[in-house]
Amino acid sequence: MRHAPAFLLCALVCFLQGCSRTSDATDKEPVKATYDSSGKLTELAYDSNHNGKVDTWTEMNGNRAVRTRIDRNEDGKIDRWEYYDDHSNLVKVGLSRGDTGTPDAWVFAGTDGKPRRIDISSSGDEHKIDRWEHYVGDTLTAVEEDTNRDDVVDKWETYEAGVLKTASFDENGDGKPDRRMSYADGRLIAIDTDPDLSGAFRKHVVVN
Repeated sequence: MRHAPAFLLCALVCFLQGCSRTSDATDKEPVKATYDSSGKLTELAYDSNHNGKVDTWTEMNGNRAVRTRIDRNEDGKIDRWEYYDDHSNLVKVGLSRGDTGTPDAWVFAGTDGKPRRIDISSSGDEHKIDRWEHYVGDTLTAVEEDTNRDDVVDKWETYEAGVLKTASFDENGDGKPDRRMSYADGRLIAIDTDPDLSGAFRKHVVVN
């Protein structure tokens, strides 16, 4: 059973350069800069594909980028959010799985620019994450999930070469696995149950 990554951070986006104060976005001057009453830069609006329609907005605090909102398919709804730290370094990317205009998944990149973790919220609230996907390079290695939304992880999955290897479940609500199912080539091969106090399973059933 191969589980393809739900979301991948394809590339870290470069910061806008060559910005100038203009009244509208055109092919020659694709960036519109907005300033507050004190003259501080507050936003850059950008026509990324030069088709005459603004699709990218970067909130600025002077010369520091704070957040970027992108409408990649130009349907009038934001579908990508980029968040920056105090040094304008990209730290995470928000995505909308259902193209609702609201982020419900957040990608955190490693130093190589590839995903290392994706946080997913079934409610679309970044403060109520209920699924965590872990990656090495582009390969999914592990998943933690809060299936009953009680803020406690109750399901764990491990992957080998992107293929499901084990799935463990907390069935009594103590925050520890009570049952583990093992797979080989997508096929269930064993079920382990009855963990002792150390968490080691005492019953092992081979599935033919």
